[in-house]
This record gives sequence, structure tokens and C-alpha cells, in this order.
Amino acid sequence: MLKPSLIARTDAKASNSQIYIGEDYRVTVLTDRLIRFEFSKKRHFVDLPSQTVWFRRFSDKKFSVIEKGGHIIVETPAIRLFMKRKNGKPDFVEFIESGKTAKCDNSGNFKGTRRTLDNTFGIASLEDGLITENGVYVLDDSKTMLLNENGNFTQRSGDSTDLYIFAYEKNYRETIKAFYQISSAVPLVPRFALGVWWSRYRKYTQKEYQDLMLRFKAENIPLTVATVDMDWHWVDIKEKFKNEFASLNGKHNKSGWTGYSWNTDLFPDYKGFLKFLKNENLHITLNLHPADGVRFFEDRYEEFAKAVGVDPESKEDIPFICGSDEFWNAYFDVLHKPYEAQGVDFWWIDWQQGEKSDVKGLDPLPALNHYHYLDNAEKGDIPLILSRYGGLGSHRYPLGFSGDTAISWKVLDFQPYFTANAANAAYTWWSHDIGGHHFGTRDDEMYLRWLEFGVFSPIMRLHSTQNDLLGKEPWKYRNEVYKAAKEQLRLRHALIPYIYTMDYRTHKDGLALCEPMYYSYPNEKAAYKVKNQYMFGSELMVCPITKKQSAELGMGSVTAWLPEGRWTDIFTGQSYNGGKTVTLSRDIDSIPVLAKEGAIIPFSRDEGNDSGNPKALEFWIYSGNNTFELYEDNGRTDFDEHNCKTCFSVSYNDSSKKLSFFMDKPSGDTSVIPQKRNIRFVFKDIDAFSAECDGYELKHDKSGNAYVEICDISPDDTIDITLENAVLKSEDKKERVVYILSR
Repeated sequence: MLKPSLIARTDAKASNSQIYIGEDYRVTVLTDRLIRFEFSKKRHFVDLPSQTVWFRRFSDKKFSVIEKGGHIIVETPAIRLFMKRKNGKPDFVEFIESGKTAKCDNSGNFKGTRRTLDNTFGIASLEDGLITENGVYVLDDSKTMLLNENGNFTQRSGDSTDLYIFAYEKNYRETIKAFYQISSAVPLVPRFALGVWWSRYRKYTQKEYQDLMLRFKAENIPLTVATVDMDWHWVDIKEKFKNEFASLNGKHNKSGWTGYSWNTDLFPDYKGFLKFLKNENLHITLNLHPADGVRFFEDRYEEFAKAVGVDPESKEDIPFICGSDEFWNAYFDVLHKPYEAQGVDFWWIDWQQGEKSDVKGLDPLPALNHYHYLDNAEKGDIPLILSRYGGLGSHRYPLGFSGDTAISWKVLDFQPYFTANAANAAYTWWSHDIGGHHFGTRDDEMYLRWLEFGVFSPIMRLHSTQNDLLGKEPWKYRNEVYKAAKEQLRLRHALIPYIYTMDYRTHKDGLALCEPMYYSYPNEKAAYKVKNQYMFGSELMVCPITKKQSAELGMGSVTAWLPEGRWTDIFTGQSYNGGKTVTLSRDIDSIPVLAKEGAIIPFSRDEGNDSGNPKALEFWIYSGNNTFELYEDNGRTDFDEHNCKTCFSVSYNDSSKKLSFFMDKPSGDTSVIPQKRNIRFVFKDIDAFSAECDGYELKHDKSGNAYVEICDISPDDTIDITLENAVLKSEDKKERVVYILSR
């Protein structure tokens, strides 16, 4: 049997009060707007969890089922669902409150995401998502694999059609939340994953890699994840083990893609190498290509062979087997756990070998994602993998690796849309090769624009192929790009407290870090037209510049739609009144990132690579009326019992020019946060030279912002700051015009 840690916790059998059984169909009411409908002449109904759906047991629902006029009609307080009696196919939905009717044909689908962007050069086709124009989506779960009580993937039996009808109209967020209810919540992603990753497909030596990490440190560019691509293990095995191959009888796989033994020619002291990275506060992932199984030259071949019932003396290749519990248990305990004990935090699963396995109907990729993620939780830390998307339900296994993309403006232009649009497939944690991987053309401007988007994407992972001219080190680019790139990478590290709070919001409330604009503004036509524009958490709106700058202007531009309200660019300080479409032009060192009215944005001010709960914080505060709750925890799987939340609020009275800001005492397990903190509160859109503050010294930074700095704040303290004569900064439009024309 599979070891217990590889068996997922599910609750897939609905209660009888949710179910109605007809002659050849079964109705399960999951919510007032989400109905499961199974149709089977042989009454083959399924209570096991599937790859997509794990949970069906919910509270009692008021509903009725009748057969009338060739339809099976399911009615709840919110909808009437009409299914064709003859074949059990969904026909249409009546929305009771609005009186509208919508067909169940998935037309006008807003699309979701796709398995990989490998070998794409710009726009790529996407699979259907859960969101449609008419507000009804039918999820056909009839063909997915099931999970039995022992944690194994198994095929369905019989002729059953298994459908889930979502009918949430334009409540897009509610559609996605309903999917999370039946499929499972998005797991929390560890804090360290939200900083800057170094990753490159390059045959580094141990010294080269260590020297590179020290160079980043000397440049004061924080990193949180060190990735070692496939050359950590033996790759040229035909040369390295040619004598052994020559002495063996029979055929042996000589591909170098798969490996589980450190290349000691490159890493003579790999344990010392892992210890060095740990001492630099770096988390470690290694690349895996598991398809070729385990072969005689691996360090742990003998132990692995015995575990799966193979005679080690035979030195036969042990294939990758999805259908063997013994294989899976040994795969983790023999091949991976020893390296994890030495410092490897998680694994980058780079499966590229097709969708077939020894288990009929089972794609190896979802199986690898499933078991790797469960296994990584075994030691008690918040688990993580890096792998490819395996269809609806893949949100359970963050993170997604989007593959090796070309270095081109077209690819960059597609990625913001691709990233935010994946929310429609409930997939919120894409990790791209920031800067592009290979092919294409080296371009300093494009590199920086890609970094600027990467700062405001789910995962900031610098990556490229081994070509000497394609490295993503900032110091390898011209001076102004180098300086700007350093600032952007530092900014990403500083943003970890904000992004981690949004990470928790995704886990708890089902709200993606990057959301299409129409999620927040479903009734605004303009929100559907700005495909590259997205909300980045609760406080920020991002409008990436993804095209080459104007030669005449010397600036890059983007067409953006500004919703109603006041929006302030966090880089330029320029404010805009919303309710219109505008062209935003920016110098090469920033893209438009706009804070909403009343935005409260936390930043870390700690130095170095550490990604833990900061000792020094900075909050950027924008005038308006808003609350913000900072989330922090212990980084363990028991974070529900060991987390701390700190509530902040801001209010602004335009007539009295009074701004009030309040920080409440942290609640929850305050032992997880530093017991003394230094916090700087920066009021970003207030005229620093007119504002007055009683009780605290109001200072001014080099950008002309007013701020209050308070040291040694304890978990028992509250902070109450009031600014009088808090006049909003006024924009000198003439000066802005002169600046642009001077360019």
C-alpha cells in the first residue's frame, strides 16, 4: 500500500439529503447554483473522488426535482436547471431572481490556461475555463481518473455521464469559489517562494554557482530560491559509464535526462554546496526528469531495486511505474528523502514525455504532481512543487512552470493575459521564465520590461538557457538597465509581506493574486477589453508595458482602462481620476502600477536573503477609506493554529483635510512575529510640507513623502496617527507635458 502521507484527505460522498435518484440519473445539489447530474442506463453512479472533484458533502439544500415536458427540472432557491430527459444532456438554466435564461452549451467561454508554453512564440491557444459569457458552465468530469480509498488512481467503470453545472451569471468569483469548494482550496504557498528565484539551464560547477550567489549578495540583490537545473546529476552517462555499459548484456537506456545521483565532477562536495546555500538563507530546488526510471549507475540503485523486488545484481533498468505502490514509496523514500535531509526543499518536476503510463488512462504528470506535493508536506513545512499544469484541479499542486519560451516581445505581450486569465481555470500560481528562455533576440529594453512584469506576477523566477549572452544577471546589461533591474528585484523581495497576505487571501477566500479586470468590474464593458491589465491583490492594478518604446518619445506606452475612483502610480506618484481609458507612458525604469484610493501596502525593510516575517516594515498609505489585514504565520502545515493577523485602517476627509491611520494590536499567535519591530508609515499622496501631526515626528524622505517612523513596537502596541491639513499632492500638468515633450 501507499504510505499514509501519499493518501489525500477527501470527502467525496454526498449526504442523502443532497441527492435525488431517478430511474437512470442521479442529482446532487452542491450549492444553490451548482448541480451535479449523473446519467447512466446501468445506474453506475460514482462516490469516489476524481482527479478534479474531491468534496461533495455539504449542508442540506432546499431543492426539488420533477420530470415535465421532456425535461428533468432541478429547482433551487436560485435557479431552475432543465436537463433533457432522453439523454441526460443539460439544456438551459432559468435564473429565478433576474428572470433570465441561459443555454448550457459553454458558448462564449473566456478560456482558461494550458499545459505549457513550450515551443510557443506569442499567442497560444487555451483550454476552456470555468467562466462563460452567459454565466453557465458545464464541467464534464466523465472521463477523469478516480482516487480509491488506498490513494491509487483508477479508471471509472460503466457508462455514466458525470456533469457539474455552474450557474453563477456574472458572479465570476463565486463560480471559482464554488469550484474550490468541490475541488479543494488553493494551498498556501511558502513565503520563500514569493521572492526572487535564480534559475538557469547551465552546467555550473560548484564554485561557479557559489561565486554567483556571492555576487548577488555583493550587489545587494536578495534571492530566496536557488534552482539547480538538470546538470546537478550525471547527464553524459554514455561517456561517464561507458565501461559499465560495455560489460552489461542486453539493452540499457542511455539517455541522460533522468538522474538521481550528484555529478561529483561538477559538485565534488555537494553536501557542502547545499550547506553553503542554506547558510546564505536560500531555499533549494533540483530539476527532475523521472521518465527513464532508475538505472544501475545511480547511487541508490541497490536499495531501490530491493524495495521494488528487483535483484540488484541484474543491474536491469527499473522503469518509471505509475501503478506500483512499492515504486511510489521507494521513489520518495529512497531517491528523494535523503537529499531533502541534506537541504533540498522541494523538486522541479520537468515531465515532457507524453500523457501515457502503465496505468490505462492515467497521465503521469498529474500523478507526479499529486504524489510529490503530498510527499513534500510530510516533514511539516508548507509544501511546494514546481511542475506543469495537468488540467482542472491542478491548483492543488502549486507551482506551475510554463515551460521554455522564446525571447521575444510577442511572448512577453502574451504572458500578462495568460497569467491573469488562468484564474478562469482556478489556476493562480504560474511561474514563467522571466526574460524568456531561448531563441529570439537579446534586447536590454525587453529584458527590463519583462522583469517589471515579473515583479508583479505570481512567481519571480529568472531563467534562461546556457548561451553566454542570455544570462539574466542584471550586471550583464547596459548601465541604466542594470541599475533599474536591481531596483526592481529589490522591490520584489520587499513586497513579500504584501504578496504573502494575498497568498493567504487566495487560500482562504479563493481570490487570485492576479485577476482579470472583469472579476472586479463585471458590469463594465471596458473591463473586458484590457486583456493585459489585471488586479494584483486587493490594493494594486497593473498595466504592463509589453511593446518596444517609441523612438520619438523615448518611452514605452500602454492603453489602460481606469475604473472609477482615484488611482496613484506607485512609481511616479502621478494620480488619475478613473472612469476612462487613457494612454500611460513611462520611462524604461517602471511600468504603470496603480494603487487604489486608501491603499495600504506593506513592504519588508530587512536586509539580505531572509524571507521570514520581517523585523523592519514599511507601509505605503494612500488617502481614502480602507482596511487591510497583514497575515503572517509559522511556515508550517499547522499554520491555521499558528498565524498572526494585524489590522490597519485609513480614513480621509477631503473637506477637513484630515487623514487618520490606525494599526490595531496583532491577533492570534503573536509568537510567530518579531517581538520588537521598527515600522515606517509613509503617506504617499499627501503634500508633505503642509501636513501636521500631533504625537509623532513627521519627517520627509528624499522623494518628498511624509512619514512617521516608530521603533521597538511590541505585539501589545497600537498605533494611531492623525495628519491635519493633509492636502493631496497636486499634479503640475504643465510640468508633466513639458517633461514628455522634452523626451
